[in-house]
Amino acid sequence: MNGNGFMLSRRKALLGGSIAGTALFAHLATARSVPNPAKFAAPPRQLKNVEHDIVYRREDEFSGWPHTSGFWNLGGGELLQNFITIATDYGSANAISHDNIGRGSGGEMRMVTVRSRDYGRSWSAPVYNAYDALDPDMRDAASLEDIGPLDFLDPRLLVANNSSDFGTPEGRSAVRISKDGGRRWSPPFDLPLDGLHSLSAINSTTIRPDGRALLFLIEVDETGWVRHPLVYGSMDDGRGFHFISRITPRQDPMGQAAGDWQSSYRFGGHRWFYPRGYMLPSGRILCVLRSQRDPTGVMWSEVWNSDDGGRTWGFLSRINDFGAPTSLVPMPDGRVVAVYGYRLAPQGIRARVSDDGGESWGGELIIRDDGGSWDLGYPNAWAMEDGKIGVLYYFNSRNDPKQVNGGVRHIARSIFSVD
Repeated sequence: MNGNGFMLSRRKALLGGSIAGTALFAHLATARSVPNPAKFAAPPRQLKNVEHDIVYRREDEFSGWPHTSGFWNLGGGELLQNFITIATDYGSANAISHDNIGRGSGGEMRMVTVRSRDYGRSWSAPVYNAYDALDPDMRDAASLEDIGPLDFLDPRLLVANNSSDFGTPEGRSAVRISKDGGRRWSPPFDLPLDGLHSLSAINSTTIRPDGRALLFLIEVDETGWVRHPLVYGSMDDGRGFHFISRITPRQDPMGQAAGDWQSSYRFGGHRWFYPRGYMLPSGRILCVLRSQRDPTGVMWSEVWNSDDGGRTWGFLSRINDFGAPTSLVPMPDGRVVAVYGYRLAPQGIRARVSDDGGESWGGELIIRDDGGSWDLGYPNAWAMEDGKIGVLYYFNSRNDPKQVNGGVRHIARSIFSVD
């Protein structure tokens, strides 16, 4: 099982049938040369018989960002999810702005971990700051060299990958290892820069069938406004990680996110960040990326792909007009479901389905549209055993009695069918 939540047999044969170089781009050009306008003709469709539930809510906490905090699908219905909570009295909209909350406001920040054993229908009591539970066998390790060799095909061996100063020129990234399904962890081990200016991480790991772990990371340049998604790969024995490839061009030739941004990095325009990788049964790797001109709504999701194990990449499709970050779910029947937060009115959680491996996407599906403001989303989604989709995200409701630019920020989950 890999860190992005796609249930995959880790003992399959090595990747085969790779398409590289000019053949890859010829393939993509052919795939997009016959558009299907009918896919864009239908308005968004409200899904029926969707089940919603609250996973975690405290009246004096802001809870959020599960997509970037760590999610693992361990198989057999067992899911592990981290998210962040920050103490707040919801005194004002300014106090809970992402530029302010937890930064000098006096509120305590905690990482919360919950676990499900029934495909997300119910969740355990929260565990706070789980990374503090050090594995005695790894407690004194100074590097991955000290705890290897590591078998990333072991479904109980988990990789956590986060960073300090995320999304800034000063960002640095580290990994932690759990050998018991996320109950105890190693100390953080710094990743080498390998000549890059910075490294930011969002807990995105994909395991190739040959056992190599791929980390999906971001380099931020010295200006802070240009972000480069890239891939690091584990060494053969798991005792380290190094640079493999860039996913996108270093500069966006279209300038889709370019502008005279007089704001913090969080609220300006950025192209291509939050990379997350997903392995398809065919051996193709999909990487979904977030882009934005305004994170309160004008944001979208793109898919890039690799047919040679992550060595080279090409643009495949844009999933939506608006909505990011996106969580992908490769289904047993070959379809791929994309789930994302939708921050323009009416705010909520939406989805689309691809029948061709992510090359094109069907009409928009509304999972819920009762959000109280733009401040929601960051989903992690998974396939249920009965063919439905489960998704966990942070949310605020327009029907909440407490309204501060929307309701209390809490963690919710939905179970739905795309049929």
